[in-house]
Order: sequence, then C-alpha cells, then structure tokens
Amino acid sequence: MITVHHLEDSRSQRVLWLLEELGVPYEVKRYERDPKTKLGPKALYDVHPLGKSPAITDGDVTVAETGAIFEYIADTCETGDLMPERGSADRRAVTYWLHYAEGSAMPLLVMKLVFSRLPVNAPLLMRPLVKSVSGKAQDSFIDPRIGEHVRFWEQELAKTGWFAGEDMTLADIMMSFPLEAANQRADVSKTPNIRAFLERIHARDAYKRALERGGPYSFA
Repeated sequence: MITVHHLEDSRSQRVLWLLEELGVPYEVKRYERDPKTKLGPKALYDVHPLGKSPAITDGDVTVAETGAIFEYIADTCETGDLMPERGSADRRAVTYWLHYAEGSAMPLLVMKLVFSRLPVNAPLLMRPLVKSVSGKAQDSFIDPRIGEHVRFWEQELAKTGWFAGEDMTLADIMMSFPLEAANQRADVSKTPNIRAFLERIHARDAYKRALERGGPYSFA
C-alpha cells in the first residue's frame, strides 16, 4: 500500500487528492512544520535525503517530487480518464503541465513568498532597507513575471475550463497548487476562468476527502 508522507500546508495535498480521485487505498503519515521557520521536521530526512515533502513509499520503492509521484501512480494504478491515451495531444498536454507546474510556475510563487517575508524576518533596524529592496524586487521582476503566468493560465482555461482537454486530468490536479498559491499571493481578481476552476475543484468530493485525510490546508 502507498504511504504518503504528507507535510501540512504543502504540495503533497495534491497527491492525496489524486489518490482519492482514483479510489486507490493509501496511508497518510503526517508531518508538522516548525512554527517559527515553517520548515518540515528532520524526520522527513529518514524518508528522502533532501527531507522534502511530498514523498511516497510503496513497499521498497520511494518516490519524491510531485511530478514523479504522479507519473509513478499513473504507471502503477488504473487512472481511467484522468490520463489521456498515450500519443494523443491531450496526453502531451498533461505531460507539459506536470513539468510546468514545478519547473516554471512554483519558483516564482516561492520567490514571492520569500521576498514578502524578508522584512518581517530582518533585524528591526534593517527592516526599512530590507523592505525597500524586497519591494523593488517584487515590483520590477517577480510580480510582472507572475502576471504573465496568470494570464497564460486564464487563456488556457478559457478553452475548456481544464488544462488538458475537455475533462479533468492529472494536469488539473497538478496545477491546483500553483493556482491556489497565486490566489493568495497575486492578483487574480480579473481572472474569471481561474476563479471558476478553483471553485470547481474545491467542490469535488475527492478533494474534500483529501482535506479530511490531510488535515488543515490554508490554500483551500
């Protein structure tokens, strides 16, 4: 049976959701973040050398990185309509979004989070200077780049409401976290397709079951 090593408020929530959609039995081993640093506990290093979540174990197999986990589940479980036919345009689109989510979207959103927290974590006397530098970095580079991606998502979702074809696929589950993070860290007020997408996935029974299994999740 698959064990999901699940860190609270993390990208591993997508793995729980995928398994719930597929009806695959699994176990959850929950880890809590350090209240000050917000980092995961050292116990995660017993699972993977980088101490990161998500990671899964399946017998003697350990898989880390969300995209790799999704591919492993797709290779070992019956995915039905969530994974289009091999060789199809929709399948190629799913592959693209599985890589894009972590390779292009999330680095910018992580930068946004880090730079927005810099002034708070700086020594008191340094905060005005750090706030100025952080603000300029966000205004001149981070926010415009995130805006490009948000517009890209909005355009893609305008086609069918999903990222890869007429129905929900692994691509949509994978892209859920970047969109949920952007909903908190960027301006998506003028993106009706993104907002509708988030409302649609949050209403799914499998998504709700995953929240029950995973515990508190501030992005929902």
